[in-house]
Amino acid sequence: MPHSDPETLVSSNWLAGRLDEPHLHILDASWYLPNIDRDGRAEFSDQHIPGAQFFDIDEIADHDSPLPHMVPPVEKFVSRIRAMGIGNRDQIVIYDGAGIFSAARVWWLFRLMGKSNVAVLDGGLAKWLDEDRPVVTTHLKPNVGHLIANLQPHMVRDAAQVARASNDGTQQIVDARPPARFRGDEPEPREGLTAGHIPGSRSLFFKDLLNANCTMKTNDAMRAVFASAGVDLQKPVITTCGSGVTAAVLSLALERLGHPDHSLYDGSWSEWGAFDKSQIATGDT
Repeated sequence: MPHSDPETLVSSNWLAGRLDEPHLHILDASWYLPNIDRDGRAEFSDQHIPGAQFFDIDEIADHDSPLPHMVPPVEKFVSRIRAMGIGNRDQIVIYDGAGIFSAARVWWLFRLMGKSNVAVLDGGLAKWLDEDRPVVTTHLKPNVGHLIANLQPHMVRDAAQVARASNDGTQQIVDARPPARFRGDEPEPREGLTAGHIPGSRSLFFKDLLNANCTMKTNDAMRAVFASAGVDLQKPVITTCGSGVTAAVLSLALERLGHPDHSLYDGSWSEWGAFDKSQIATGDT
């Protein structure tokens, strides 16, 4: 099992031993694709890790954008996080109901806002339940926290920056979607999007970085996965996926591997797949 690191990934044992610490905040960031019949907020109401609060990816987002759960304005992010009682000194642990899925997106969002003492729970709620650890239905009423954001703009990319990387190859674009969607063999879960991938991008399905129980693989095993996908870990990486969620699993893995030069394409395929088809690659490019 990978070692616990309060800035990237922590085990259920690590979290269980710290549930009563006053500066620990736990966030349930469960979110599911539109074609999956699951409701993260409803599941949170049914049961959650003691002390957890719900982080709504679709609400803490930029509602002026037509794209799903884009990075929110800094002021909105700060106000929502302060309302959860979270401050700069506090340790945050994020989990989701799928194992390691949407929690990584929220980890990345905090890192984008300049907060480093934030980690994903390895294996998520499923592993926690498998180990017969406690869950509750009660909700916290926190005091207001004092978080100050320090935006890290180098961690996010827009369509123009990705287009330049696609054209000149100076940054590797790595796609976390399932291989069949990358190839254009399967339709996208969101209506109105064409199939295929960004020209010059590489396919690395995010689940290939996880074990069967949705815990993260060892660093050596993850390096092998990146190498098999043709990714040079000595060069910059832009991660992408369907809507900027599972791309963050790749970002989390890169951070675990000590590869600091990574960024995430926030619009991902929800934006790129809506472009003119002449800009989309299909097949094995």
